[in-house]
Amino acid sequence: MIAKIIKGAAFGGVINYMLSKEKGKAKVLASNNIGFIDQNLCAHEFALQASMRPNVQKPVCHTILSFSASDAERLTDDVMVKIANEYLEKMGYGDTQSLIVRHSDRLHPHLHICINRIGNDGKTISDRNEKYRSTKICRELTERYGLTLGEGKKAVNRQQLRGEEKLRYEIFDAIKVVLLQSKNWKDFVTDLNKQGIATRFKTKGNTDVVQGIIFEKDGCSFSGSKIDCSCSFSHLNAEIERNIQQAQQHLSKEPMAHSIDESGFASDLSDALGEVFTMPMPSESVDVDELRFQKKLRNRANRKHRI
Repeated sequence: MIAKIIKGAAFGGVINYMLSKEKGKAKVLASNNIGFIDQNLCAHEFALQASMRPNVQKPVCHTILSFSASDAERLTDDVMVKIANEYLEKMGYGDTQSLIVRHSDRLHPHLHICINRIGNDGKTISDRNEKYRSTKICRELTERYGLTLGEGKKAVNRQQLRGEEKLRYEIFDAIKVVLLQSKNWKDFVTDLNKQGIATRFKTKGNTDVVQGIIFEKDGCSFSGSKIDCSCSFSHLNAEIERNIQQAQQHLSKEPMAHSIDESGFASDLSDALGEVFTMPMPSESVDVDELRFQKKLRNRANRKHRI
C-alpha cells in the first residue's frame, strides 16, 4: 500500500476527475461528514466548509491509496473503506469532510479520496511532515492487514499504460538504464537523446544556477520529480557524482593513471551551463568538463547554504 498526496484549490475539479470515469470504472464507497447526492452539491458543501478559512489557498487534499494487484481478491469494498478510514484518522482527517471513490481502470486496486483540510470546527488541519507520516502509516496498515509490500514502479504493468502515463514510465525506465552506465552528465544527456528523450535544465532566473531538470518525449514534458522522486535533479546529480568518484577511484588503481589537477578549474567557473556539453574532451580517460561542471554545482550549493 502506498499513498500519493496532491494539494489543490478547487474541490469541483478533483471530484469531477474522481467520478468522470467510464461507466463502472468509478464507485463511491463512502462519504464522511458530508452528504452525497450529486457531485455539484458535494463540491459545494466542501467549498462551503473551506470558506471558513479563506486565507488557506489550497484546502483540497487529494490522496490516492494504491495496493498491489496480488491483493485484489482480498480488497473488497468494505475492506478498502475500513483501511481508508483508518488512514484518514491516523493522518488527522477524522473530523473533516472526505469522499472515498474506488477506481477500477487499472490492474491494481486503488482509491481516490477528496479531503477538506478545513476541519468541521473551522480550523486548518496541519499537513506538517505529512509525507513522512503517510509513508509510516501506509507501512503500518500494510502489515496489519497482511497486504503485499509495494515494489513501486517495478510492479506496474507497462502494457496497460496509455497516453502521458505511458510516456512517464518510458522515460523512467530509460533514466534508470542510462544512469547505471553514465560516467558523467554528458553521457547521461546524450544516451537519453538517442532514445528520443530530450533533457533541459531549469535555472534560477537569468543565472546558470540549476534548480531542476525537465525531460521531453513525443511532445510531452515532465519535471524530473514528476517522473519519480528519484529522478529529480538533486537525486540524479548525486548518483552521477558517485559514478564519477567510482571512475576516479578505478583510474587511481591503474598503473599508468595520471593525477587530476584541478588548480585551473576556478578560472573557468563562469562558463555557461550549456557549454558543458559542447566543449571538447581534452583526455580520453578524464572528462575535465564534467569535473568543472560538478565543482561548479558544489560551489554554488555551498554558497547557497551559507546565505
